[in-house]
Amino acid sequence: MNDYIYMDHAAATPMDGRVLTAMRPYFDDNFYNPSASYAPARAVAKELLAARVRVAHWLGSRPGEVVFTAGGTEANNLAIHGVLRHYPGANVVTSAIEHEAVLRPAERYDNRAVAVDAQGIVQPAAVRAAIDDRTALVSVMYANNEIGTVQPIRDIARIVAGIREERRARGVAMPLYLHTDACQASPYLDLHAARLGVDMLTINGGKMYGPKQVGVLYVKAGLALDPIIQGGGQEYGLRSGTENVAACAGLARALELAQQARPDEARRLQQLQALFIQLVRRQLPEAQINGSLKKRLPNNIHITLPGQDNERLILELESKGILAAAGSACSAASAHADGPSHVLRALGLPDADARSSLRFTMGKSTVESHVRRTVGALQACVSEYQVNRGSR
Repeated sequence: MNDYIYMDHAAATPMDGRVLTAMRPYFDDNFYNPSASYAPARAVAKELLAARVRVAHWLGSRPGEVVFTAGGTEANNLAIHGVLRHYPGANVVTSAIEHEAVLRPAERYDNRAVAVDAQGIVQPAAVRAAIDDRTALVSVMYANNEIGTVQPIRDIARIVAGIREERRARGVAMPLYLHTDACQASPYLDLHAARLGVDMLTINGGKMYGPKQVGVLYVKAGLALDPIIQGGGQEYGLRSGTENVAACAGLARALELAQQARPDEARRLQQLQALFIQLVRRQLPEAQINGSLKKRLPNNIHITLPGQDNERLILELESKGILAAAGSACSAASAHADGPSHVLRALGLPDADARSSLRFTMGKSTVESHVRRTVGALQACVSEYQVNRGSR
């Protein structure tokens, strides 16, 4: 990453060298199409199955419940479109702070977006109130990509399970499934689907030091989905197209490494996060920390600096060797990005404050000196702006 201090790990992570090593054989010697019938291709098919088995281990699932996709966005789209197309006339309940990859497909249907509280947390009772007898799917993210808040997925799962029982008792035929977008959570939180109580779960290789453009949708056995990509019937008929074996092997290795390191890395980053917040409060007392500090990913710091312009700050930080973000990189590249972040609006921030907000997300390369230099550079940017404005 050259000489920059990288504070945007929520947007993308550098590939771990061990992941690249796991992928390399499938670029040359083991290039075969796993659907072909000859022996070398059958050997590659076995290795694809081995990658699926490794992913299933960390999701607490069967290998047949692991569907490889071309990233988290496609996996989310398969979850939303797959259920709602299979049950025409059904509705979907989401939170108001979902990633665009959930919100945009959900907008195609009857979508009830549940508000969050001022801390950026979805209240299970609000989810319960939004569900009616036509609801086929609830999709609430595990951890938010902008403000890092961790949602009460297990509590929501218990509510969904209770509603299923009520429906069965009343003879209501509409099924009810729970999906969670766990792309940001994968390096830091438990992904065991049964413990979470979810029916579908999305992960993304590019968020956990693996390859980009590969993801997984965990789909609980027996759940009915309509495919959104049709063709040769790969991935159990849910995602046609020749499998990217190198990327699948890379994702499996990246997930394994991330989950093995998770307890120690989460503790390390929590200490850096606490230092970051302490320094911000000391050196930038006007700053506001957005989102819950208790229910939060350990690598995320999201702040508002009233009266500042986040685009200017990002450019000035880059000139000082710091790479940060105003919010979701996907949203920034979207044609829908015509105003302040929908996540910050959902928190109740005025548009002016939303445009004065920055996201810093740490990762494996982050050390204490990076945190100190980042906050120092940010303080300098704010001070320089105030001096220049005062001299006019």
